[in-house]
Amino acid sequence: MDFSLTEEHIMIRDAARDFAQTELLPGVIERDNKQEFPNELVKKMGNLGFLGIMVDPEYGGSGMDAISYVLIMEELSKIDASASVMVSVNNSLVCYGLEAFGTEEQKQKYLTKLATGEYLGAFCLSEPEAGSDATSQATTAIDKGDYYLINGTKNWITNGGRSDVYLVIAQTDRDKGHRGINAFIIEKGVKGFHIGPKEDKLGIRGSDTHTLQFNDVKVPKENRIGEDGFGFKFAMKTLSGGRIGIAAQALGIASGAYELALKYSKERKAFGTEICNHQAIAFKLADMYTEIEAARMLVMKAAWDKDQGNNYDMSSAMAKLYASKVAMEQTVEAVQIHGGNGFVKEYHVERLMRDAKITQIYEGTSEIQKIVISREVIKG
Repeated sequence: MDFSLTEEHIMIRDAARDFAQTELLPGVIERDNKQEFPNELVKKMGNLGFLGIMVDPEYGGSGMDAISYVLIMEELSKIDASASVMVSVNNSLVCYGLEAFGTEEQKQKYLTKLATGEYLGAFCLSEPEAGSDATSQATTAIDKGDYYLINGTKNWITNGGRSDVYLVIAQTDRDKGHRGINAFIIEKGVKGFHIGPKEDKLGIRGSDTHTLQFNDVKVPKENRIGEDGFGFKFAMKTLSGGRIGIAAQALGIASGAYELALKYSKERKAFGTEICNHQAIAFKLADMYTEIEAARMLVMKAAWDKDQGNNYDMSSAMAKLYASKVAMEQTVEAVQIHGGNGFVKEYHVERLMRDAKITQIYEGTSEIQKIVISREVIKG
Protein backbone atom coordinates (compact mmCIF):
# COMPACT_ATOMS: atom_id res chain seq x y z
CA MET A 1 0.00 0.00 0.00
CA ASP A 2 1.57 3.24 -1.18
CA PHE A 3 -0.06 6.62 -0.57
CA SER A 4 2.64 8.68 -2.30
CA LEU A 5 2.17 10.35 -5.67
CA THR A 6 4.54 9.59 -8.52
CA GLU A 7 6.75 12.33 -9.93
CA GLU A 8 4.49 12.45 -12.98
CA HIS A 9 1.39 12.88 -10.80
CA ILE A 10 3.06 15.72 -8.90
CA MET A 11 3.97 17.46 -12.18
CA ILE A 12 0.40 17.09 -13.43
CA ARG A 13 -1.04 18.42 -10.17
CA ASP A 14 1.34 21.38 -10.17
CA ALA A 15 0.54 22.22 -13.79
CA ALA A 16 -3.18 22.22 -13.00
CA ARG A 17 -2.57 24.32 -9.88
CA ASP A 18 -0.54 26.87 -11.85
CA PHE A 19 -3.24 27.12 -14.52
CA ALA A 20 -5.95 27.56 -11.89
CA GLN A 21 -4.04 30.29 -10.07
CA THR A 22 -2.80 32.23 -13.10
CA GLU A 23 -5.68 31.75 -15.56
CA LEU A 24 -8.86 30.86 -13.66
CA LEU A 25 -8.50 33.04 -10.56
CA PRO A 26 -8.42 36.43 -12.31
CA GLY A 27 -12.00 37.25 -13.21
CA VAL A 28 -13.62 34.31 -11.41
CA ILE A 29 -15.83 36.58 -9.27
CA GLU A 30 -16.90 38.61 -12.31
CA ARG A 31 -17.72 35.44 -14.27
CA ASP A 32 -19.84 34.24 -11.37
CA ASN A 33 -21.67 37.57 -11.13
CA LYS A 34 -22.34 37.79 -14.86
CA GLN A 35 -22.85 34.05 -15.44
CA GLU A 36 -20.17 34.22 -18.12
CA PHE A 37 -19.02 31.08 -19.90
CA PRO A 38 -15.19 31.20 -20.09
CA ASN A 39 -14.74 30.47 -23.80
CA GLU A 40 -11.06 31.38 -24.00
CA LEU A 41 -10.21 29.48 -20.83
CA VAL A 42 -11.92 26.36 -22.16
CA LYS A 43 -9.74 26.58 -25.29
CA LYS A 44 -6.65 26.87 -23.10
CA MET A 45 -7.73 23.84 -21.06
CA GLY A 46 -8.13 21.95 -24.32
CA ASN A 47 -4.61 22.93 -25.37
CA LEU A 48 -3.27 21.64 -22.05
CA GLY A 49 -4.99 18.31 -22.55
CA PHE A 50 -7.51 18.81 -19.74
CA LEU A 51 -10.53 17.99 -21.92
CA GLY A 52 -9.30 14.52 -22.91
CA ILE A 53 -7.30 13.56 -19.84
CA MET A 54 -7.89 9.79 -19.93
CA VAL A 55 -8.45 9.40 -23.68
CA ASP A 56 -5.95 7.28 -25.59
CA PRO A 57 -3.43 9.44 -27.52
CA GLU A 58 -4.58 7.53 -30.63
CA TYR A 59 -7.73 9.66 -30.45
CA GLY A 60 -6.00 12.91 -29.48
CA GLY A 61 -6.18 12.48 -25.71
CA SER A 62 -3.56 12.86 -23.00
CA GLY A 63 -3.55 9.16 -22.09
CA MET A 64 -3.39 9.84 -18.34
CA ASP A 65 -4.86 7.72 -15.57
CA ALA A 66 -7.83 8.40 -13.28
CA ILE A 67 -5.52 9.53 -10.45
CA SER A 68 -4.24 12.30 -12.74
CA TYR A 69 -7.82 13.21 -13.58
CA VAL A 70 -8.71 13.55 -9.89
CA LEU A 71 -5.64 15.70 -9.21
CA ILE A 72 -6.49 18.05 -12.09
CA MET A 73 -10.15 18.26 -11.05
CA GLU A 74 -9.25 19.11 -7.45
CA GLU A 75 -6.89 21.93 -8.39
CA LEU A 76 -9.30 23.49 -10.89
CA SER A 77 -12.20 23.19 -8.45
CA LYS A 78 -10.33 24.99 -5.68
CA ILE A 79 -10.59 28.12 -7.80
CA ASP A 80 -13.48 27.73 -10.24
CA ALA A 81 -15.99 24.88 -10.03
CA SER A 82 -17.79 26.29 -13.08
CA ALA A 83 -14.71 25.54 -15.18
CA SER A 84 -14.06 22.17 -13.57
CA VAL A 85 -17.57 20.84 -14.20
CA MET A 86 -17.04 21.43 -17.92
CA VAL A 87 -13.88 19.34 -17.67
CA SER A 88 -15.71 16.65 -15.72
CA VAL A 89 -18.61 16.31 -18.16
CA ASN A 90 -16.40 16.33 -21.25
CA ASN A 91 -14.04 13.72 -19.76
CA SER A 92 -16.15 11.41 -17.62
CA LEU A 93 -19.45 11.36 -19.46
CA VAL A 94 -18.79 12.23 -23.09
CA CYS A 95 -15.22 11.15 -23.94
CA TYR A 96 -15.32 8.08 -21.72
CA GLY A 97 -18.71 7.00 -23.05
CA LEU A 98 -17.57 7.25 -26.67
CA GLU A 99 -14.17 5.65 -26.11
CA ALA A 100 -15.56 2.73 -24.08
CA PHE A 101 -18.71 2.00 -26.08
CA GLY A 102 -18.59 3.87 -29.40
CA THR A 103 -17.77 2.44 -32.81
CA GLU A 104 -14.44 3.19 -34.46
CA GLU A 105 -16.25 5.51 -36.87
CA GLN A 106 -17.85 7.41 -33.95
CA LYS A 107 -14.49 7.74 -32.24
CA GLN A 108 -12.77 9.08 -35.34
CA LYS A 109 -15.58 11.50 -36.11
CA TYR A 110 -16.31 12.84 -32.62
CA LEU A 111 -13.88 11.63 -29.94
CA THR A 112 -10.80 12.96 -31.72
CA LYS A 113 -12.27 16.47 -31.64
CA LEU A 114 -13.72 16.23 -28.12
CA ALA A 115 -10.42 15.03 -26.62
CA THR A 116 -8.48 17.99 -28.01
CA GLY A 117 -11.04 20.63 -27.10
CA GLU A 118 -11.95 21.40 -30.70
CA TYR A 119 -15.44 20.18 -29.73
CA LEU A 120 -17.19 20.39 -26.39
CA GLY A 121 -19.64 17.71 -25.31
CA ALA A 122 -22.81 17.39 -23.22
CA PHE A 123 -24.53 14.40 -21.61
CA CYS A 124 -28.32 14.50 -21.77
CA LEU A 125 -30.10 12.18 -19.34
CA SER A 126 -32.15 14.27 -16.88
CA GLU A 127 -35.70 15.33 -17.72
CA PRO A 128 -38.44 17.32 -15.96
CA GLU A 129 -39.89 14.06 -14.57
CA ALA A 130 -36.80 11.86 -14.78
CA GLY A 131 -33.99 13.13 -12.60
CA SER A 132 -33.08 10.47 -10.09
CA ASP A 133 -35.49 8.01 -11.75
CA ALA A 134 -33.52 7.64 -14.95
CA THR A 135 -35.64 4.71 -16.16
CA SER A 136 -38.66 6.99 -16.68
CA GLN A 137 -37.46 8.55 -19.91
CA ALA A 138 -40.19 10.58 -21.61
CA THR A 139 -37.92 11.50 -24.52
CA THR A 140 -38.66 9.03 -27.31
CA ALA A 141 -36.62 7.65 -30.16
CA ILE A 142 -38.87 6.04 -32.74
CA ASP A 143 -37.15 3.58 -35.09
CA LYS A 144 -37.86 4.68 -38.67
CA GLY A 145 -35.64 2.15 -40.44
CA ASP A 146 -32.39 3.89 -41.31
CA TYR A 147 -32.87 6.65 -38.74
CA TYR A 148 -34.53 7.44 -35.39
CA LEU A 149 -36.96 10.29 -34.75
CA ILE A 150 -36.22 11.98 -31.41
CA ASN A 151 -38.85 13.94 -29.44
CA GLY A 152 -38.64 15.23 -25.89
CA THR A 153 -37.07 17.60 -23.37
CA LYS A 154 -33.82 17.38 -21.40
CA ASN A 155 -33.21 19.54 -18.30
CA TRP A 156 -30.19 20.94 -16.44
CA ILE A 157 -27.72 20.08 -19.18
CA THR A 158 -24.17 21.23 -18.41
CA ASN A 159 -22.45 22.69 -21.49
CA GLY A 160 -25.97 22.78 -22.93
CA GLY A 161 -25.60 25.93 -25.00
CA ARG A 162 -21.95 25.67 -26.00
CA SER A 163 -21.54 22.02 -26.94
CA ASP A 164 -20.99 20.67 -30.42
CA VAL A 165 -21.89 17.06 -29.57
CA TYR A 166 -24.74 15.82 -27.35
CA LEU A 167 -25.12 12.28 -26.02
CA VAL A 168 -28.89 11.88 -25.63
CA ILE A 169 -30.67 9.08 -23.75
CA ALA A 170 -34.14 8.24 -25.08
CA GLN A 171 -36.85 5.57 -24.86
CA THR A 172 -37.33 3.41 -27.96
CA ASP A 173 -39.60 0.68 -26.56
CA ARG A 174 -41.47 1.52 -23.35
CA ASP A 175 -42.74 -2.05 -22.95
CA LYS A 176 -39.16 -3.22 -22.42
CA GLY A 177 -38.55 -0.79 -19.52
CA HIS A 178 -34.90 0.08 -19.07
CA ARG A 179 -33.99 -2.44 -21.78
CA GLY A 180 -35.87 -0.29 -24.28
CA ILE A 181 -33.63 2.75 -23.81
CA ASN A 182 -30.96 3.87 -26.29
CA ALA A 183 -28.14 6.44 -26.40
CA PHE A 184 -27.60 8.68 -29.43
CA ILE A 185 -25.04 11.17 -30.71
CA ILE A 186 -26.71 14.39 -31.84
CA GLU A 187 -24.84 17.29 -33.38
CA LYS A 188 -25.63 20.91 -32.62
CA GLY A 189 -27.62 22.71 -35.26
CA VAL A 190 -29.64 19.81 -36.62
CA LYS A 191 -33.23 20.58 -37.60
CA GLY A 192 -35.68 20.41 -34.70
CA PHE A 193 -33.04 20.76 -31.97
CA HIS A 194 -33.76 23.82 -29.80
CA ILE A 195 -31.65 25.18 -26.93
CA GLY A 196 -33.65 26.96 -24.22
CA PRO A 197 -32.59 29.96 -22.10
CA LYS A 198 -29.63 29.66 -19.75
CA GLU A 199 -30.58 28.70 -16.20
CA ASP A 200 -30.07 31.30 -13.45
CA LYS A 201 -28.39 29.13 -10.81
CA LEU A 202 -27.39 29.32 -7.15
CA GLY A 203 -23.85 28.14 -7.84
CA ILE A 204 -21.48 27.16 -10.67
CA ARG A 205 -22.94 30.20 -12.39
CA GLY A 206 -20.20 30.40 -15.01
CA SER A 207 -21.10 26.98 -16.38
CA ASP A 208 -23.57 26.73 -19.21
CA THR A 209 -26.80 25.02 -18.08
CA HIS A 210 -29.81 24.81 -20.40
CA THR A 211 -33.01 22.96 -21.17
CA LEU A 212 -32.90 21.22 -24.56
CA GLN A 213 -35.87 20.38 -26.75
CA PHE A 214 -36.00 17.82 -29.55
CA ASN A 215 -38.83 18.12 -32.05
CA ASP A 216 -38.77 15.40 -34.72
CA VAL A 217 -34.97 15.36 -34.76
CA LYS A 218 -33.66 12.81 -37.26
CA VAL A 219 -30.68 10.79 -36.01
CA PRO A 220 -29.02 8.32 -38.38
CA LYS A 221 -28.74 4.71 -37.19
CA GLU A 222 -24.93 4.95 -37.17
CA ASN A 223 -25.23 7.55 -34.37
CA ARG A 224 -26.73 5.07 -31.91
CA ILE A 225 -24.20 3.99 -29.27
CA GLY A 226 -24.06 0.23 -28.73
CA GLU A 227 -26.67 -2.38 -29.51
CA ASP A 228 -30.40 -1.68 -29.43
CA GLY A 229 -31.49 -1.34 -25.79
CA PHE A 230 -28.00 -0.55 -24.46
CA GLY A 231 -28.80 3.07 -23.52
CA PHE A 232 -29.66 2.64 -19.85
CA LYS A 233 -26.64 0.45 -19.18
CA PHE A 234 -24.51 2.98 -21.07
CA ALA A 235 -25.81 5.80 -18.86
CA MET A 236 -25.23 3.92 -15.59
CA LYS A 237 -21.71 2.79 -16.52
CA THR A 238 -20.82 6.29 -17.65
CA LEU A 239 -22.23 7.93 -14.53
CA SER A 240 -20.12 5.68 -12.26
CA GLY A 241 -17.01 7.28 -13.72
CA GLY A 242 -18.66 10.69 -13.68
CA ARG A 243 -19.12 10.39 -9.94
CA ILE A 244 -15.37 10.19 -9.51
CA GLY A 245 -15.06 13.52 -11.32
CA ILE A 246 -17.75 15.19 -9.22
CA ALA A 247 -16.28 13.70 -6.02
CA ALA A 248 -12.96 15.28 -7.01
CA GLN A 249 -14.76 18.55 -7.71
CA ALA A 250 -16.33 18.45 -4.24
CA LEU A 251 -12.93 17.68 -2.73
CA GLY A 252 -11.44 20.66 -4.55
CA ILE A 253 -14.18 23.02 -3.40
CA ALA A 254 -13.68 21.89 0.21
CA SER A 255 -9.89 22.08 0.10
CA GLY A 256 -9.99 25.47 -1.62
CA ALA A 257 -12.25 26.83 1.10
CA TYR A 258 -10.01 25.34 3.78
CA GLU A 259 -6.88 26.93 2.30
CA LEU A 260 -8.57 30.33 2.25
CA ALA A 261 -9.81 29.90 5.83
CA LEU A 262 -6.37 28.87 7.08
CA LYS A 263 -4.70 31.84 5.39
CA TYR A 264 -7.30 34.25 6.72
CA SER A 265 -7.02 32.87 10.27
CA LYS A 266 -3.29 33.61 10.24
CA GLU A 267 -3.86 37.23 9.17
CA ARG A 268 -6.99 38.29 11.05
CA LYS A 269 -6.45 39.38 14.64
CA ALA A 270 -8.92 39.42 17.52
CA PHE A 271 -8.33 39.86 21.24
CA GLY A 272 -4.67 40.65 20.64
CA THR A 273 -3.64 37.66 18.52
CA GLU A 274 -4.26 35.96 15.20
CA ILE A 275 -7.57 34.11 15.33
CA CYS A 276 -5.89 30.79 14.48
CA ASN A 277 -4.45 30.93 18.01
CA HIS A 278 -7.92 30.80 19.54
CA GLN A 279 -8.99 27.26 20.29
CA ALA A 280 -12.44 27.80 18.78
CA ILE A 281 -10.85 28.50 15.38
CA ALA A 282 -7.93 26.09 15.75
CA PHE A 283 -10.30 23.19 16.41
CA LYS A 284 -12.43 24.16 13.40
CA LEU A 285 -9.31 24.03 11.24
CA ALA A 286 -8.36 20.64 12.69
CA ASP A 287 -11.80 19.21 11.95
CA MET A 288 -11.82 20.68 8.45
CA TYR A 289 -8.42 19.25 7.59
CA THR A 290 -9.32 15.80 8.92
CA GLU A 291 -12.64 15.63 7.07
CA ILE A 292 -11.04 16.77 3.81
CA GLU A 293 -8.26 14.18 4.11
CA ALA A 294 -10.84 11.46 4.71
CA ALA A 295 -12.70 12.59 1.58
CA ARG A 296 -9.42 12.61 -0.36
CA MET A 297 -8.74 8.99 0.57
CA LEU A 298 -12.17 7.91 -0.71
CA VAL A 299 -11.78 9.86 -3.94
CA MET A 300 -8.30 8.47 -4.57
CA LYS A 301 -9.51 4.93 -3.80
CA ALA A 302 -12.27 5.25 -6.39
CA ALA A 303 -9.80 6.54 -8.98
CA TRP A 304 -7.36 3.74 -8.11
CA ASP A 305 -10.13 1.15 -8.52
CA LYS A 306 -10.85 2.53 -11.99
CA ASP A 307 -7.17 2.46 -12.93
CA GLN A 308 -6.82 -1.12 -11.67
CA GLY A 309 -9.80 -2.32 -13.67
CA ASN A 310 -11.79 -3.07 -10.52
CA ASN A 311 -15.53 -2.52 -10.24
CA TYR A 312 -15.79 1.06 -9.00
CA ASP A 313 -19.58 1.46 -8.75
CA MET A 314 -19.53 1.38 -4.96
CA SER A 315 -16.26 3.22 -4.36
CA SER A 316 -17.28 6.06 -6.69
CA ALA A 317 -20.68 6.32 -4.97
CA MET A 318 -19.03 6.46 -1.53
CA ALA A 319 -16.52 9.04 -2.73
CA LYS A 320 -19.21 11.29 -4.16
CA LEU A 321 -21.53 10.88 -1.17
CA TYR A 322 -18.88 11.73 1.39
CA ALA A 323 -16.86 14.33 -0.54
CA SER A 324 -20.01 16.31 -1.40
CA LYS A 325 -21.07 16.24 2.27
CA VAL A 326 -17.63 17.48 3.28
CA ALA A 327 -17.72 20.21 0.62
CA MET A 328 -21.02 21.54 1.93
CA GLU A 329 -20.05 21.41 5.61
CA GLN A 330 -16.52 22.76 5.28
CA THR A 331 -17.40 25.66 3.00
CA VAL A 332 -19.94 26.73 5.63
CA GLU A 333 -17.16 26.57 8.23
CA ALA A 334 -14.86 28.59 5.98
CA VAL A 335 -17.48 31.33 5.77
CA GLN A 336 -17.83 31.21 9.57
CA ILE A 337 -14.07 31.59 10.09
CA HIS A 338 -14.09 34.62 7.81
CA GLY A 339 -16.90 36.16 9.87
CA GLY A 340 -18.54 39.13 8.17
CA ASN A 341 -15.94 39.04 5.40
CA GLY A 342 -17.07 35.54 4.53
CA PHE A 343 -20.43 36.94 3.50
CA VAL A 344 -19.02 39.19 0.79
CA LYS A 345 -17.85 38.10 -2.64
CA GLU A 346 -14.33 39.46 -2.56
CA TYR A 347 -13.16 36.72 -0.16
CA HIS A 348 -14.34 33.88 -2.45
CA VAL A 349 -15.64 31.53 0.26
CA GLU A 350 -19.31 32.49 -0.19
CA ARG A 351 -19.04 31.42 -3.85
CA LEU A 352 -17.42 28.13 -2.88
CA MET A 353 -20.27 27.52 -0.43
CA ARG A 354 -22.83 28.11 -3.18
CA ASP A 355 -20.89 25.92 -5.60
CA ALA A 356 -20.66 23.08 -3.07
CA LYS A 357 -24.39 22.39 -2.95
CA ILE A 358 -24.71 21.08 -6.50
CA THR A 359 -22.18 18.31 -5.81
CA GLN A 360 -24.84 16.69 -3.59
CA ILE A 361 -27.34 16.78 -6.46
CA TYR A 362 -25.96 16.26 -9.96
CA GLU A 363 -24.75 12.98 -11.44
CA GLY A 364 -26.84 11.20 -8.84
CA THR A 365 -28.14 12.81 -5.65
CA SER A 366 -26.75 11.79 -2.28
CA GLU A 367 -29.88 9.70 -1.80
CA ILE A 368 -29.16 7.80 -5.02
CA GLN A 369 -25.58 7.17 -3.86
CA LYS A 370 -26.97 5.61 -0.69
CA ILE A 371 -29.14 3.32 -2.79
CA VAL A 372 -26.10 2.21 -4.80
CA ILE A 373 -24.01 1.66 -1.65
CA SER A 374 -26.73 -0.11 0.33
CA ARG A 375 -27.43 -2.53 -2.52
CA GLU A 376 -23.75 -3.45 -2.68
CA VAL A 377 -23.56 -3.81 1.10
CA ILE A 378 -26.63 -6.04 1.28
CA LYS A 379 -25.50 -8.09 -1.72
CA GLY A 380 -22.23 -8.66 0.13
